[in-house]
This record gives sequence, structure tokens and C-alpha cells, in this order.
Amino acid sequence: MSVFSHPEYDAHEHVAFHQDPVTGLKAIIAVHSTRLGPGLGGCRMWPYASDAEALTDVLRLSRGMTYKAALAGLPQGGGKSVILGDPRKHKTPELMRAMGRFVNNLGGAYIAAEDSGTSVADVRLMAEATAHVGGLADAHAQAAGRSGDPSPATAYGAFVGLKAAVKFQLGRTDLKGLKVAIQGVGNVGYRLAKYLHEAGAQLWVTDIHYPAVERCVLEFGATAVSMERIFGLEVDVFAPCALGAILNDLTIPEIKATVIAGAANNQLLQARHGQDLMERGILYAPDYAINAGGIIEIFHETHGYDEVKAKAHLDRIGDTLTAIFQRARDQHRPTGAIADRMAEEIFRR
Repeated sequence: MSVFSHPEYDAHEHVAFHQDPVTGLKAIIAVHSTRLGPGLGGCRMWPYASDAEALTDVLRLSRGMTYKAALAGLPQGGGKSVILGDPRKHKTPELMRAMGRFVNNLGGAYIAAEDSGTSVADVRLMAEATAHVGGLADAHAQAAGRSGDPSPATAYGAFVGLKAAVKFQLGRTDLKGLKVAIQGVGNVGYRLAKYLHEAGAQLWVTDIHYPAVERCVLEFGATAVSMERIFGLEVDVFAPCALGAILNDLTIPEIKATVIAGAANNQLLQARHGQDLMERGILYAPDYAINAGGIIEIFHETHGYDEVKAKAHLDRIGDTLTAIFQRARDQHRPTGAIADRMAEEIFRR
């Protein structure tokens, strides 16, 4: 499996593969850039169909973390790790400790945190074998009731960003009656649905885990739809909050929403799909700009937590997106290309 010729390889500083026969751990760590600081990024556990699929995911995700940290104004770089396996079947404490030893081998170039398929409890197990973890609240954060789980902050930041996109595209500051389709209502998607429901929005939801859908139907009066139908609904906003690469040649022609604003990573299958969205008159909130709430929260929770400062930092996600939207409109370029350029101006200077 070639790395250097891989289409998602972007001059990554470090790509490491590891297998532990005792625990069954098979994992990859990718560090994209440490120019601004250590490469922080979540440790994802997922039943990938192949090693190649896992490599593609970790390369894309780690690059996105570099750009995310830069736009969020954080002194850190981008990294990511993936564990190949079903978290509901294959995860054990011993496996997570083995992952901690793998992280430790990189000597601090990569700092792990929780992600899809892992939890703060898993990160604590990793921390038994390495000091290079994030998302474990310090004493200040714990006193403020913070647990180290970045999901609430990611959801809040996505809500802030969604409001900014709706205001820019639709001229609306009141979300009452706004029609939103949410793809994925796990930890982040559920909380985003809650914010939207409290703001008066109408919701359509889908998820591969149906009990999560039922929860939104019961609590928020959401309408359950199939995974296949979520793209073509007559709604104002499509909010992807599951896995990536869902904006592609097959799905984009189906989308009737004029705003795409959700918390999923790597939503565009390819960069050219940002151009396709622009040509269709759809405003796309670049994923790593709108979903930066989690890494912002992790930073504050590990650097002497101050709730007022942390919230103010999260609220700036809306300002960042508005700047991206305006620059994209002025230059008639896709929002993703503009976000890339703005991030590169920061971490490559």
C-alpha cells in the first residue's frame, strides 16, 4: 500500500502503522503538520472495509485538523489516528492501552483525543501508557463541570456556524420554522438537533443507528427518514453530522437545500465538488471551519479553563465563516477553496 503516491497524501510529516498481536490492535497515525504545534486529533475506531479505506480516512482527517486548528487560531498542528475494528465488538481496555503505547512512540508529535467510536473513558485508558493525550479536563475545567468530552462544544460551534450561514444565504436571524435535515444524530448531531429544536426549527433526521433517530422523534418532534432520502428533502439546510465524503457526484444533484452546514469531517468527496455546490447556488460551510468547537474546547480545558473565554472563542466560529462566505462571494470562488487559502496563510507563513 503506497503512501507517497496516495491521492490524499499532502506532504504529511509522519504516517505510522502499528499492529499488536496480543490485543488485536491494528492502527494508523498520520501527522500532517506540526508547524504551529503538536498535531492534535481524535482517535477514531471504525470497521473499515479495507486497510486502504482506513489510510484514506486518516490522511484526509489529519490534513483537515491542520486547517481546522489554523482557522480556529490555535497553537497546534494537525494529526489523526484510526483503529481498524468495530468499537461495539472489538474494543477492550487492553486494546486502548496498546493504542496509548503506539501514540507514545511518536514522542509527542501527535496528541490523541476521543472521536467516532471512542470516548473520554477510552482516552483515559490510553493515558495510562502515554502523556500525549488531550480532552482530559484539567482541575479548572472539572470545577466548571467539564468532562473532557468535546461533543457538546462541537455541536454548539456547528449551531453558531449554521446560524451564520443561514443569515448570510437566507437573510434570516430567526430560525423559527427553518427546515433542517440532519444526517447523523449521534453525540454531536443529537445536540445540534436540540439547539435547533429550541430555536424553533423543523427537523428531519436519519442515522444508521435507529434508536438515535427515535430519540429525536420523541424529544424534538423530528420526522424520521431513510438514509437514501435525506439528501433530496425540500428543506432550507442540510446538516451532515455523520461520516465524510457524502457530497459527491451522486448526492449533490439531489440536494434541494440552499445551505449545507453540519459537523461531519471531510464532507466533500473531492475539492471539485465545492465548485459544483457553488454553481448550484448552494452555500457550503467548510467542515473544518464549522466543526472546530471540539478542538477549541479541548484547548481551553487543558490550559486553565475559563468559561467566558471558551464561549467567546466558540462564538468566533460564526465570524470566521462569515468572512469565508464574503470572500468567496467577492472572488466568485468555492467556500472550501477560500477556507483553504485562509488557513494556509496562517500555518504556512
